Amino acid sequence: MRPARVETLSSPANPLIKDVRRAIAHGGLTDDGWCVAESFHLLEEALRSERHVPVVLMSESVRITVERHIAGLKTTRRVVLRDPLFQTIASTETSQGVIALVEPPEWSIDHLYRGQSLVVVLDGLQDPGNAGAVARAAEAFGATGLMFVKGSASPYHPKTLRASAGSLFRIPFVSGIDANMARASLKQHRVDVYAAMPHSGTLAGDVDFSRKCAIVIGSEGRGVSQELYGTAKDVAIPTVGVESLNAAVAAAVLLYEARRQRVRTPEAARA
Repeated sequence: MRPARVETLSSPANPLIKDVRRAIAHGGLTDDGWCVAESFHLLEEALRSERHVPVVLMSESVRITVERHIAGLKTTRRVVLRDPLFQTIASTETSQGVIALVEPPEWSIDHLYRGQSLVVVLDGLQDPGNAGAVARAAEAFGATGLMFVKGSASPYHPKTLRASAGSLFRIPFVSGIDANMARASLKQHRVDVYAAMPHSGTLAGDVDFSRKCAIVIGSEGRGVSQELYGTAKDVAIPTVGVESLNAAVAAAVLLYEARRQRVRTPEAARA
């Protein structure tokens, strides 16, 4: 099979360009249900994760470099835009000149509970950068899945994808789930639920994270919602000189502690 031919688009009114621009503006998927992954790193991560890449848009100035990256993709549509036009759809000020449209993985809520489950619940965490960083930490420290509770940033937002550094192409997640449904799911799967709290609760080092559990990370403003807080135990991270940590940093610290304990308990580490 010959590689797909290269197309050149020059009109900002082209349906594909309008679709990508709209997906970026809304922080969601394209009309065809594809993620907008901007940067060479995300393109590489999508390919490493064996995700289907139906379309790659590239600015004229980096065309040769992009084509080297996707040389082996026989069915990928290749679209070249003049640099000024590409900049009108780029979601970053210093774009690398490549946007991959990636078919996202499909997960059900049951995929989050594997082995000795370690689920991260984003409860109204609205900043895409924080949400993506939590996803990256979740994969790095062996979490089995993520819940993006309704009101949280979209996992498909370009900023979320970038901050996840490709983790959202691999770690199971569900999004847009109602807080009450999230609570019911956690109860059904009999996991211990811990809510990250800045000023109260059991210190993280004294919590048994080797058991099946979930860590709830609340919103930047109001914290953990009442729906989830009522079923959770408080867990605190001891700090010096600051009142609280950034949500993504707090999640990473708790996930590290969970991983540390599980490495010392082999059956728990095999999630």
